[in-house]
Amino acid sequence: MTSGPATARQPAAGPGQAQAPPRPARRPAVLWAAAGAVALPLSALTAVTVGSADLPPGEVLRVIAGRLGAAGPADPTLRETIVWDLRVPRVLLAALVGAGLTLCGTVLQALTRNPLADPYLLGVSSGASTGAVAVLVLGVGSGAALALPAGAFTGALLAFGCVLLLLGRALGSTTRVVLAGVVVSQLFTALTSLTVLWAGDAEQTRGMTFWLMGSLASATWGSVAVCAAAVAAGLVLCWSHAGALDALAFGREAAAGLGVRTRRTEVALYTTTAVLAGALVSASGAIGFVGLLVPHAARSLVGGRHRALLPVGALLGATFLVWADTAARTVFAPQEMPVGVLTALIGVPAFAVLLMRRVSAP
Repeated sequence: MTSGPATARQPAAGPGQAQAPPRPARRPAVLWAAAGAVALPLSALTAVTVGSADLPPGEVLRVIAGRLGAAGPADPTLRETIVWDLRVPRVLLAALVGAGLTLCGTVLQALTRNPLADPYLLGVSSGASTGAVAVLVLGVGSGAALALPAGAFTGALLAFGCVLLLLGRALGSTTRVVLAGVVVSQLFTALTSLTVLWAGDAEQTRGMTFWLMGSLASATWGSVAVCAAAVAAGLVLCWSHAGALDALAFGREAAAGLGVRTRRTEVALYTTTAVLAGALVSASGAIGFVGLLVPHAARSLVGGRHRALLPVGALLGATFLVWADTAARTVFAPQEMPVGVLTALIGVPAFAVLLMRRVSAP
């Protein structure tokens, strides 16, 4: 019997031969990416208008256009200061941090084949905290510009260096990667606590605690520029390894059989995620659950192919943190909640639901 047109496009499997899996449809991923590309700027514009002094969207756009030189000279009014110097940098930083944390979490979950991996797996958050404490409490380099983010970033890189030192040539062992990250994280957490108790007063301890819980209140155009460069470079590098990430998700042996240079790829991606996470933590403190849960949400929308998963996840994470930070600074006004506390309050029940679904799955 002759086969119809559908059979001609998909050859039948012979005896003992597995049926070739159908090619995943690209249209849903494209649609989700387009939806994210529309939702993110709309969310950012809305977030800029909301605050202790609500502003109409038209006024916000006029101020931004004026600052960009598209509507004549800038008008140095109070509203312009609120929009351009306070809210726009904070909203942009929230979007960049959300995108970057999601990117790091997605890559680390594939590299370690561990759904619980997050951007702070390699101890960079604890290292950044120690570096920030050294600046805030001990005054190390406090006279220099950008001393706090520089100190936090240095601490993050130092922690990652300790992880690499512990691993040696066992970088491909996911168990050792996780254990090394835990050990280094505990070491730097102890150093942070010791430094605060030894040299910090009550006011310094309060400010340090607020920073450690994750906050975007200190956003500046300088931190936005640094994070934008880090996120752009990280996204390009990770996206260029999308095929290798697809293969590594099935194990190093399977990836090597497909021609992936596993060790070189792992070194490049672990280093990229550590540097990116360090840059983000230096600007915002440790904001939890974004890099853990948003990759799972993105994966449920577009599947596990990283060529689509990475950009869609970045857009989803950026939009989520913009709204989370907007809620953190407005719900309890005039008091402000650290955004890391709010993401934890959202993330814990969401993670519990995810865990129960995995346990109940056949």
